[in-house]
Amino acid sequence: MAADESLVQIDGPWTHRAVHAGGTRFHVVEAGDGPLVLLLHGFPQFWWTWRHQLVSLPAAGYRAVAADLRGYGASDKPPRGYDLPTLAMDAAGLIRALGETGAIVVGHDWGGLLAWTMGALDPKVVRRLVPVSAPHPLRLRASLITDPLGQLRASGHSLGFQLPAVPERRLTADGGALVGRLLDEWSGPEWPPEDVALTYRDAFRIPGVAHCALEYHRWFGRSQLRPDGLRYARQMRAEVEAPTLQLHGSLDSCILPRTAQGSSRFVAAPYRWRMIEGAGHFPHEERPEQFDAELIAWLSDPEPDR
Repeated sequence: MAADESLVQIDGPWTHRAVHAGGTRFHVVEAGDGPLVLLLHGFPQFWWTWRHQLVSLPAAGYRAVAADLRGYGASDKPPRGYDLPTLAMDAAGLIRALGETGAIVVGHDWGGLLAWTMGALDPKVVRRLVPVSAPHPLRLRASLITDPLGQLRASGHSLGFQLPAVPERRLTADGGALVGRLLDEWSGPEWPPEDVALTYRDAFRIPGVAHCALEYHRWFGRSQLRPDGLRYARQMRAEVEAPTLQLHGSLDSCILPRTAQGSSRFVAAPYRWRMIEGAGHFPHEERPEQFDAELIAWLSDPEPDR
């Protein structure tokens, strides 16, 4: 079956719409009323990774909006703009296009790196910050050098993604089988169910998605010693002023818990670290009840602890 963008128009207790921000069209899915919670997905996924939170957050009195990031799902797939500063501008533009001046930003994996970037580069739009399975970008950078047998080895897939053309073919071959394998390798036991893996595999077969998704990895790898990457690293030294809740699966083999744990030194505001026991790289999907309980309790606390 040919894959097209209709694959990500999945029905549920939410509304699909297109939102334009900074000349780019984004596919967003929203539910509920109240303070805005912007949900940013990671690799190799799309907005649907937040399906549990699109139910629990509205029930708790929030307006939850999950977006397909640039290059994914039914959002535009321009040839460039896959660097974290541009992606942070995308997300800030989305918040404004949704009629708000700021939002609670929850980001998983690449969405988490992007959320950290917003917190440092555009602090006014981030009311609270929730990185999931995502260390601060400078912490990730450092750990690739200081922990060669740990985080560098765990990030081996990303090094392989630096090659041109070949990784795209590998990701889409055999009905996206590699996508299913990555989900399986990075998660805790008994996840993902077959139908969930198939949904992500299909979404990666939408024309352009595999290439755009890999461009994120390529920018992060190749920019390390380039002027744009060095400028980004300098800007990211700015301390995050938003209260921060960092959530991580105890069994994460893609981003090791010890890599993420050192991120608190970049936060000047109240900071809370919570490990989701028994979950791997996708705690919001693997252990949604536990994840949502931590998230909603923290959001409803007017003065979150240090």
